[in-house]
Amino acid sequence: MKDYNDLQSLRFFVSIVESGSLSAAARQLDLTTSALSQRLRQLETNLGVRLLDRSTRRIQLTEEGEVLFQRGSVLLKDFEELISDLRERSGQLVGALRIFGPLGFGRRYLAPIVAEFHSMHPDLDISLTLADRFSAHASDRFDLVIHIGELQESNWIVYPIAPNSRVLCAAPQYFQENPPLERPEDLTHHQCLVLRENDEDVTLWQFSQGDDVRRIRVTPSLSANDGEVVKQWALAGKGLIVRSEWDVALNLRSGSLVQALPDWKLQEADVVALAPHRVGMPLRLKTFVTFLQNKFKPTPPWRK
Repeated sequence: MKDYNDLQSLRFFVSIVESGSLSAAARQLDLTTSALSQRLRQLETNLGVRLLDRSTRRIQLTEEGEVLFQRGSVLLKDFEELISDLRERSGQLVGALRIFGPLGFGRRYLAPIVAEFHSMHPDLDISLTLADRFSAHASDRFDLVIHIGELQESNWIVYPIAPNSRVLCAAPQYFQENPPLERPEDLTHHQCLVLRENDEDVTLWQFSQGDDVRRIRVTPSLSANDGEVVKQWALAGKGLIVRSEWDVALNLRSGSLVQALPDWKLQEADVVALAPHRVGMPLRLKTFVTFLQNKFKPTPPWRK
């Protein structure tokens, strides 16, 4: 690319593609749109190829642009990892730390922990993404994924964070207005509220009592893709829910929700951290995982 700043040009180009537009990338890079557009034109001139098709509202990669983006993204990530690894040899925690977590748990527990960790290591660039659905296709965008519940087949390294049970519960008024609930099979005569998430079979509820395992297919009277919505329905007396202990522990203590079938155990939903396999775990990631684990020891806050 002649005497042009190759690395900076590549960063600008990758940022444009990831942001989806020149204006969004310019805001992220603290440049004017015209200045960024000029840098892009210069890059194309130096390479002798057209990288983006600007004939539509959305930027569209040319074949050459797709090659540069795919391979350039990997090169940038490897270069940044190399610089960070070298600096971390002196004990500094630097570089980027990209974390994904579930929405509700992330807001209540993960966000304040991340803020505290950043205060201790202000040279880190930490990005926290919260959502109720994690796509395997996005796995290469994150250094650490916080996961709750059953694990699918994965080649990621699993770090235990905290124990967490699932609880069947409802508001006191619901129990007053509906038939007795004495065994899992009775659920077929009750109003059940279901959270749709992560492509799980959410209407199949499994209970165990020793070696006795019972799988009950419930017909939801209401369902939603937001855990807070489902819990609010339960608090309003609309039906029974299966929710994580971390989410309903305070409600159970206050009596606004009451556990049903306490002698029957639901499947565990422990909190874990997932990190991709790589040669040599970065110090910043190792330090954060240890910090996160210690925040839930010896007892997680929902069991205190």
